[in-house]
Order: sequence, then C-alpha cells, then structure tokens
Amino acid sequence: MTNKEKFIEIYNACIKREGSDKLLDYLLKSDFFTAPASTRFHGAYEGGLLEHSLNVYECLCDFAKRPRFRDKYGFNFSEESLAIVALLHDLCKVNFYKSEMRNVKKNGVWESVPYYTIDDTLPYGHGEKSVYIISGYMKLTRDEAFAIRYHMGFSGPEDANQVGKALEMFPLAFSLCVADMEASYYMEGVIDNDRQ
Repeated sequence: MTNKEKFIEIYNACIKREGSDKLLDYLLKSDFFTAPASTRFHGAYEGGLLEHSLNVYECLCDFAKRPRFRDKYGFNFSEESLAIVALLHDLCKVNFYKSEMRNVKKNGVWESVPYYTIDDTLPYGHGEKSVYIISGYMKLTRDEAFAIRYHMGFSGPEDANQVGKALEMFPLAFSLCVADMEASYYMEGVIDNDRQ
C-alpha cells in the first residue's frame, strides 16, 4: 500500500465530519501528496509532507494510548480528533514549496541539482494557517483547533507564555506537539537512530 493509499484509507475510516469529503477533494487536487515537509530539515524530499503526516498520526495514536495519559490524567480523544489533528496539522505547507535548480560542485565538477524554496502565496503563519484552511471545509472542535495551532510548541515564534498556557489548557495540543517532535526528530532521521 502506498502512503497516499494509506492516508486516504485512514482519512475515510476516521474522519466523517461534514465537509471532510470536500477537504479530501481539495487535498487530492493540491500538491499535498507530493510536497516536501521542509526545504532542508525533516522530509525535504518529494512526498515528505505526506510521510510526516502519517508518522505524526502513528506517534499521536501511540501517545494517546499511554495508560498514564488515559487512566491517571483522564484524557481520551476520539479516533476522529486524532486523525484530524495528526493528518492535517501541516496543511499550511500545501502549495507552499516549489522546486528550483542550483549549481553544486561534486567531486570537482559542477552539477545542476534540484532544491526546494518557499513560495508562500498565503502568508498566514504556520499552525493558524492550517486551522484556517481546514475551517474553510469543515468545523474543528476547540481542542482540535488549538492542537493544530500550537503543534510547534516552543519551537515556533510565539510568546512562550502563550504556548505554555495553550499546552496546559488543551491536552490534545500537548499530545500533538509531542507526536510532531517524535516524528520529526526520531522517525524522520534528524537525529541518528542508530545511536545507543
């Protein structure tokens, strides 16, 4: 099964909200399934955004099943909410990157190689842009909107007090932030996975 097929299968099985079919249609017509996740960090290759979204979904589902999280703290999120925030948290990156060519010297010979640049035609931030795009198709719960908005945690440009308060008030935001970091740093090779 390809990553695209896996995404569509999870999306259709878990997300039943009004407008979700129109959002999926938008994604199918966009570059979501082929876009990179970044220009030079995690997922900086064709299909990186799709792979990252699936990795975050896997990490978030595992995190949400932790006994301490559910039994001690009493947090329990629906499968639909988990799928929405994980699969769609980075929609801000749809139609955001473009491929260009540059010359690089390899073994003393100049070669023309592709690389990604940013072409932001909707400069609306990061998490808030994802919330904006999704909200144009289907309604988000408050927990989902805050989770997507603050999924970058303290690594974004936001005021630290505001981020901390959001993560404290909305456990789904904290959970998505942890899942996003796990996927970015450990699953997607930013940190050497062979280290012991």
